[in-house]
Amino acid sequence: MCEANAYLVKEGKEQLILEAVDKVESNEGRLKIENIFGEQKVIRGRIRSMSLVDHRIVIEE
Repeated sequence: MCEANAYLVKEGKEQLILEAVDKVESNEGRLKIENIFGEQKVIRGRIRSMSLVDHRIVIEE
């Protein structure tokens, strides 16, 4: 399985925002992330790093 956990960097610390993410869409400075359970979040920011081997997506505001 290729799901990843999404983390938001706030004040220099990573905060878990959604587990088992399988879809990321970018639109006008916002990221829409969705997991395998249908949960969705829209976050203003950009992807700082993504490692599918480590199952991590790091987003910064």
